[in-house]
Amino acid sequence: MAIAHRKKKEPEKVRRALLDCAAAIAVSKGFSGLTVQAVADGAGVTKGGFFHHFPSKQALMDEVCAELLRSIDALVDEYMAQEPQGYGAFTRAYVQAILTPAEKSSPWVSLSVALVADPQLRSLWTGWLQQRLNRHRQTDNHAALAFARYAADGIWLEDLMLGKKRSAGETARLQKQLLALIDRKQEA
Repeated sequence: MAIAHRKKKEPEKVRRALLDCAAAIAVSKGFSGLTVQAVADGAGVTKGGFFHHFPSKQALMDEVCAELLRSIDALVDEYMAQEPQGYGAFTRAYVQAILTPAEKSSPWVSLSVALVADPQLRSLWTGWLQQRLNRHRQTDNHAALAFARYAADGIWLEDLMLGKKRSAGETARLQKQLLALIDRKQEA
């Protein structure tokens, strides 16, 4: 009598593989090129396996974006830990995080495209930003700081929409100038 070999189920590994595969496809083909079949094939599972972990492609995209937002959140926290707390602490960290040069193949690039194109994903970003602004309203509720964040967003959007290939040196210079404006306003 032969004993059937049963593969040990590892749902967290499968879920992780689906998320990693989706992020890789989003980087190489954009979110529009991401299909349930392509993700399932890339992760080595059936479409049924995909749907066991995610009820829809949108749910998968939401989770990929949520993970990327968590990493941006961690990056902001990392920058905040290096800065003195007080006036503009969040804005300084936000400017540094947004204007950190990313490789063209970075998942941040795909997230950027998705955030601009998809209203549901955009709401994840605006929810995150609003939560951070509420949390830091004592230190970052000033028009000059809002303008600095808008400027960082504008630089990021220009790079995204115009396909600008800004050098790391130019990005660092723009970041330094925005941070100097924040510091100047604090001294005024």
